[in-house]
Amino acid sequence: MVLLISCMGLSQLVNAASWSPLPEERDEKAARGIMEKGALVCLFQSGTADVKKEMRVNDIIPAYRESRPHEFKEVGKIKVLSYVGEYYLKGEVVEGELKAGDMVKKGGAAGLIISPDDKCR
Repeated sequence: MVLLISCMGLSQLVNAASWSPLPEERDEKAARGIMEKGALVCLFQSGTADVKKEMRVNDIIPAYRESRPHEFKEVGKIKVLSYVGEYYLKGEVVEGELKAGDMVKKGGAAGLIISPDDKCR
């Protein structure tokens, strides 16, 4: 009986310590233009053959942000979902926190995150 009671208390403790994102926190980040895991993004790219050769649908590509001394730091990753027209890619954030202005790069090809997905038409 004591074991059963202590196990019930343990499950409450575990639930109390588990982190779960609050909707208010997600809304605040979205208002600041931060896109997190699961968010859809629109990328601008040159439309040249080298981009289509390097960045293929389902590829996971690192995203970088330029810092003050003009250094690029990896800030996340996106998964390429599709090409939209000649100059755009639709992607999904799979890691990190991305913003418009961040850059994705694979091989000699690059793209610029310009907005959340709803602007990618």
